[in-house]
Amino acid sequence: MANGVMTPHFATVTKRVREIPDVVTFEVPSNGVAFQPGQFNMLYAAGVGEVPISMSGDPARQDVFVHTIRDVGAVSRALTEIKRNGVVGVRGPFGTGWPVEQAKGKDVLIVAGGIGLAPLRPVIYALINQREAFGRVALIYGARSPEDLLFPKELDAWKAIPGFQVEVTVDHATREWRGNVGFVTSLLGEADVDPDETIAMLCGPEIMMQFTAGALADRGIGADQVYVSMERSMKCALGFCGHCQWGPAFVCRDGPVYSFDKIGPMMAIREL
Repeated sequence: MANGVMTPHFATVTKRVREIPDVVTFEVPSNGVAFQPGQFNMLYAAGVGEVPISMSGDPARQDVFVHTIRDVGAVSRALTEIKRNGVVGVRGPFGTGWPVEQAKGKDVLIVAGGIGLAPLRPVIYALINQREAFGRVALIYGARSPEDLLFPKELDAWKAIPGFQVEVTVDHATREWRGNVGFVTSLLGEADVDPDETIAMLCGPEIMMQFTAGALADRGIGADQVYVSMERSMKCALGFCGHCQWGPAFVCRDGPVYSFDKIGPMMAIREL
């Protein structure tokens, strides 16, 4: 970035979509800067503050950064309220990416909970863009209710792709819901993948990722085959401020994507 990694440049929101009542997706020009699936930008709402938000767009598109944001606090609320042609501050991209290259030639299992589908959507785009480079793909996605499901039209489109399995579940069903009810772990047995030749990528609440990794281990998918995104308390994105220090790691610098064999033991320590 011309202004340095600590100074945001200001970009105009060129497209804005309200996905569900508390979630908005918007696009800003990337100025040709490429990103890896799993990386994030620091987004700044003028006069309010800055927060890390993962990329949620197609990594093959180098003209825009796409971010999907849930209103969970003062800064994220201010960002979701920015309209088309409004301005947002951007720093990035930062962080480690999902192991897309390592997954080539293997089956891929994607497990997402709630807003966790957004950071994994670039992986799905990458798998679709290079479909012949990967084996079978299974996506298991869970949300609190049918009204909380993200990207429903894309979920339907992905189901139609050969060798691309999509299973969706909700915690609480409505009368009209005809799909699965229960946690994502209840559907792991439905995933049509070879445990010995699978890379799994998980994103969602930490407790969900812990239980999912345990259930995958029961299926024979080792911790070194499982990757999680840990978006904890990041402030500077460069490991300077120490706000996201987690044991010996700085999530913004060393993550947010980790293999579970490295991060799992720390996730099991309640005090962390």
